[in-house]
Amino acid sequence: MNPHQLQTALRSGLLSFPVTAFDKDGAFNPAAYSRHIEWLCRHEASGLFAAGGTGEFFSLGLDEIPSIVRAAKEAAAGVPIIAGCGYGTEIAVSLAKKAEAAGADGILLLPHYLVEAPQGGLFAHVKAVCSAVGIGVMVYNRDNSILQPDTLLRLCDACPNLIGFKDGSGDIGLVRQITATVGDRLMYMGGMPTAELYAEAYLAAGFTTYSSAVFNFVPGLAVKYYKALRAGQRETCEAILRDFFYPFMQIRNRANGYAVAAIKAGVRLQGFDVGHVRPPLKDLTQEEEMLMDKLIDVAGERASTATLA
Repeated sequence: MNPHQLQTALRSGLLSFPVTAFDKDGAFNPAAYSRHIEWLCRHEASGLFAAGGTGEFFSLGLDEIPSIVRAAKEAAAGVPIIAGCGYGTEIAVSLAKKAEAAGADGILLLPHYLVEAPQGGLFAHVKAVCSAVGIGVMVYNRDNSILQPDTLLRLCDACPNLIGFKDGSGDIGLVRQITATVGDRLMYMGGMPTAELYAEAYLAAGFTTYSSAVFNFVPGLAVKYYKALRAGQRETCEAILRDFFYPFMQIRNRANGYAVAAIKAGVRLQGFDVGHVRPPLKDLTQEEEMLMDKLIDVAGERASTATLA
């Protein structure tokens, strides 16, 4: 899939970041991971991001990421696979090349490690990654990596394979300036934690899609919300927000890192043997997992025995 084809595919519908499955010893579990990916691909995802934020990119060994990408690609049944990539420039370039060799259709460049950086440094960082591969690259505006509109425009001119922009900053003023400045040269994806809570605002700012973490364990509900949002069905969206997303938000907000840990708990509760989160994250308590289980009942979506076999 060339960068233009990938950009077109990602614009067309809902996106998600599968959790990374670990075995009882904490090592990557390719069989469990593939089973979960296969289930997700039976639903209407336009792209899946392997070893991304919800996939605990920050806790993975650098040698694990290509294996995870390869397993996702093999299980995805034609759904585009975008690989997580990040850290400093040298590591990011190396990871991007390894992900491309493992079969990734694209790269999501997560924020670089630790330090604040000037716009010129961010430009050079993104350009180095784009120049290292032939597949499509998306940038993720969040935390210490905030590209300004003029920098992003320069990158669009310098990097033909820069295809997308994901925002996790929540700065609607900035993202609206970016969409007005850059136009349809890029595809735009909402990337706030529990993106559905912000999806209406991002849609109004010119974003066509977002990454749904809850798609990991209630994909049918996630797709239903996305379609209602795009169709302007406000009452349906509000009902789903009230019944599911706001209660989920209350669980997620109980501890730092639960935006990932709660998702992984939901996948386990659906019967997939994906293991526990790695440190520095921690799993939900038993009480909190019971609350998550009730939310799955609210969604009315249980994985079948045949799916888990």
